Amino acid sequence: MSEPADTVECQLCPKFCRIAPGQSGDCRVRINDGGRLLAVVYGHPVSLHVDPMEKKPLHHFLPGTPIFSLATAGCNLHCLNCQNWEISQANPEETDSYQLSPEEIVALAREKQCASIAYTYTEPLVYYEYTLDSCEKARAAGLRNVLVTAGFANPEPLRRLYAQVDAANIDLKALSNDFYRQICSAELKPVLTALELAKECGVWLEVTNLVIPTLNDRPEMLRDLARWMAGHLGPDTPLHFSAFTPRYRLQNLPRTPVETLDLARQIARDEGLKYVYVGNVMGTEGSHTRCPRCDALLIERIGYQVRAHGFDSSGRCPDCQEPIAGVWQ
Repeated sequence: MSEPADTVECQLCPKFCRIAPGQSGDCRVRINDGGRLLAVVYGHPVSLHVDPMEKKPLHHFLPGTPIFSLATAGCNLHCLNCQNWEISQANPEETDSYQLSPEEIVALAREKQCASIAYTYTEPLVYYEYTLDSCEKARAAGLRNVLVTAGFANPEPLRRLYAQVDAANIDLKALSNDFYRQICSAELKPVLTALELAKECGVWLEVTNLVIPTLNDRPEMLRDLARWMAGHLGPDTPLHFSAFTPRYRLQNLPRTPVETLDLARQIARDEGLKYVYVGNVMGTEGSHTRCPRCDALLIERIGYQVRAHGFDSSGRCPDCQEPIAGVWQ
């Protein structure tokens, strides 16, 4: 059967959706409007908050500072465990939204006394034009830009966006294409490319791996992921192992035991990663930043409360003067 006239191909992500007139792509927010691709969520965020930087999570980028955070509806992944599925998996017309231009986003961030803006919660790459325009306006106003993303996009649009981005936390859900296909409706290789490209483009990069019992928590899977990171992103790239909580379509699985997260952290440190953290749990050693050389406690974290121990914007350990990778106030 031949395609309708004016069918367009979206080249933003590796799904390369071919979209008939009046229809949307897999992300549900990019539609064919008379032969022209249109992101219908442009200027219509569904979520606006001031968050701590540590919630992104970013531990080596301006720690302890507030960050203005926004999202629109939509995502090009369909993770069975999505914690924000009510907005990421929703059709735009099913959500309540604000009406804010990129200029108004920047003004609101400044009004809230935030020096950074995060494009987060859902998938900022599917509302690409809104993210890019807001990043450009923010940078012109002297604000920093942060992406929190699954990294499932094509290299050309990523390069253009990364040029306006200061930091990113990218999910690496597993070093397994089967996992990406079965749990996320995606592929692994484009995400690895997005990670390497972020480093190449000078974006400060941190990585999150959500550890899901029975699906990606086997020691060999954790070791493969950490080894790939050390070899391809470098030992200074922070890695966050986060606890899974039953959500959306994976409510039959238990919460990740703290012991599993601690094991994952030890495995990653054994593979040479210097900064490995444990997230979504309270009061663990894996929340703190220590000097990789002398083990001095540099930044203590209890929940989102942050306390520096003699560590300042010099970015060096006060005890042994070891440079600590990151972007510091």
